[in-house]
Amino acid sequence: MISEFLKYAIPSAFAMLVSALYTIIDGIFVGQGVGDNALAAVNIVLPFTVMLVGIANMMAVGGGALISKNIGAKNIEKAVNIFRQVCKFLLIATVFISLVCVIFAKPIVKMLGATKALETLAVDYLKYYAIFCIPNLVGLALNSFVRNDGKPKLAMYSIIAGAITNIILDYVFIFPFGLGIKGAAIATGLGQIVTVAIMLPHFIQKKGCLTFGRVKIEKEVISDLLKIGFPSFLSQISFSFIVLVHNLTLVNVMGEIGVSAYSILNYIGTNIYMVLFGLTLGAQPLISYNFGRKDKDKVLKYYKINSIASIVTTAVFVVACYVFGKQIIGIFTNDKQILEIAYFAVKLGTLSYFMVGLNIGTIVFYQAIEMPKLSTLICLFRSVIFLPISLFVLSKVFGADGIWAGTLVSESLTFIAINLIANIKTSTTKSINKLVETA
Repeated sequence: MISEFLKYAIPSAFAMLVSALYTIIDGIFVGQGVGDNALAAVNIVLPFTVMLVGIANMMAVGGGALISKNIGAKNIEKAVNIFRQVCKFLLIATVFISLVCVIFAKPIVKMLGATKALETLAVDYLKYYAIFCIPNLVGLALNSFVRNDGKPKLAMYSIIAGAITNIILDYVFIFPFGLGIKGAAIATGLGQIVTVAIMLPHFIQKKGCLTFGRVKIEKEVISDLLKIGFPSFLSQISFSFIVLVHNLTLVNVMGEIGVSAYSILNYIGTNIYMVLFGLTLGAQPLISYNFGRKDKDKVLKYYKINSIASIVTTAVFVVACYVFGKQIIGIFTNDKQILEIAYFAVKLGTLSYFMVGLNIGTIVFYQAIEMPKLSTLICLFRSVIFLPISLFVLSKVFGADGIWAGTLVSESLTFIAINLIANIKTSTTKSINKLVETA
């Protein structure tokens, strides 16, 4: 079982790591090649693009869970039907989103808080990002479906190829061609086209169970996958909310220097988070598949293996940050005061990923066994309920230093609360036994 888990988890985790590193490189190119205002404009649009990614992840995880469950239950025809419905629905949705973003780009960026100095840059970035909305969002969903169709390495190769293309074109469009922020958006879109192009032959040439074809969208199927996938959407929105709450608290307590230190912590933390998320995405097809087979023992074992893997992975990152933290932070800043603050923040903040890994693993686990309400509850605990309370109390009691422990405390409270509300093993066993009885 461990070898099967690693077969899926390692390619997925590595692909997520590459995606996270690409985001950092992209930011460096935009900042150095276009200017600080361009970087600020991208950050203005970020909450909106995060929401779009959340929509794609909702379709990918929700659809992937249903597809893998039906493959495990030997209902191949139904799995293919669901896959085709998801693709058709997502294609229609992305065309609509693309048109809305292009036509109403200016009102959207104003709503997101763009100043007059940033408005033009933000509008340009959003418009050109939206033009490539179809490959951007469809690519994320197809990547999940390829993994659920038993090809985790193909999913990894497609993401890596897209990221490398993106990085190369970022440099070419921003520096030699001088396309500015438009070039960054176009590079992102073309990178996603490469990702999609690598995956398409798998479905067109019928190399797995899933294939393209005509299908009629059924309200019930779309409703089911949206319910299952909603926590993935909420997780993306929660990330933006977590950043916002931290920024507001840090500005009030420490000022701009605190926000600068937090941005560095975010860059480092994003890499850890993406690897942990990748491990979980690798486990999801295995959990869903065995859920479809009514094999409750394997469902629970894969969940436990994923939990252990996330703890070990986090431990490696934490040791690296404690030993090489100052050198890593030095990549982002030369300011000694920010470096010291950020190093303290990183040492304390990275400890939270022990709980983060367990919590996101549990979120996707409950989605995989079609218990999305518990996944949604975890998302709300993490961001909306426990985090603001933790930051407020810790900042009042311990001052600035207490803020950096906010995520650790909120994630720990979330882990405790969800286990008090629904013991994982008991809830899972009962749900699967009930499914067996009613099958």
